Amino acid sequence: MPSRVTLQDVADRAGTSRTTAHYVLTGRDRDMRIAEETRRRVMRAANELRYRPNLMARGLRTRVTRTIALITDTVATDAYAGGLIYGALAAAAERGYLLFVCETEEDPELEAQLLGELADRHVDAYLYASMFTRDVELPAELRSERVVLLNCRAPGSGCPAVVPDERAAGRDAARALLDAGYRDGIWLAGEPDQLVIAGMERTAGIHEVLDEAGVALAGTVPCTWWPESAYEQFGALLDAGTRPAAVICMNDRVALGVYQALTARGRSVPADASVVSFDDSDMAVWLQPPLSSIALPHRELATAAVELLLSDVDLTDTELRVPMPVRLRESIAPPG
Repeated sequence: MPSRVTLQDVADRAGTSRTTAHYVLTGRDRDMRIAEETRRRVMRAANELRYRPNLMARGLRTRVTRTIALITDTVATDAYAGGLIYGALAAAAERGYLLFVCETEEDPELEAQLLGELADRHVDAYLYASMFTRDVELPAELRSERVVLLNCRAPGSGCPAVVPDERAAGRDAARALLDAGYRDGIWLAGEPDQLVIAGMERTAGIHEVLDEAGVALAGTVPCTWWPESAYEQFGALLDAGTRPAAVICMNDRVALGVYQALTARGRSVPADASVVSFDDSDMAVWLQPPLSSIALPHRELATAAVELLLSDVDLTDTELRVPMPVRLRESIAPPG
């Protein structure tokens, strides 16, 4: 392998001292009153030799490496949340930073190993991310570092968090049905698990808007957030003779199960029941009819987190809520 071109190589090619070459290549030539001809020789020599500064060595001296790390549980290998990775990469690159992406698979030993290796590389700051919005415990290795939590929270840590505005999303979902004219027969499908922030906040937002309108949910279908459970439990509701006028589904997977349960019984969306959901995953536009869904803004979350991480503001206890866009499609129609 060819040896790396050094600053001394550039100085030798330009016929200057190493110090002079250093000042030119770090943009300090004017401060040091270096002649224009000398500056040109140094720049020409650097281009001819394809010199690249040793950022690792510089980082060891200055303690600034212009690198940040994204520590995730299973985000990196999940196509659904790929926008988090893309958004973080783009935002870091735009600001001249290199992003390390590390996935822990929720293995504490692997996480500790990765954090140790990142510390050895003198990473400037960290994003600590979760696949779904939840409370986490900040690793001990990060408690003295500059950290922004992405799509999660760590109560008591003092760390700032960037999360989707799930409560506002719940309000938007309920409002979409009210605006379409629904006042009776609105059902909620999916368990509002107390351990899942999205479930709690979406449900709270739904009740907030319905209560203001003097409307009550007709009931809740207690299914898990997967199509199979939604198909079975919502199907059982239909078989018992209940005819929901509209359904708010906790996520698009639940909505898929609701669609299938209706279809299996000769009913359709929205003629027999309007449906609105959350997440706006790829399946939302592929369902027939296309599903109205409140989107998870993965890319915007990551961009906001990088901006906050690299800002000069005091980050203590900040919680930034990112709006969730409303995607209204053909799954909602006025009551028949």
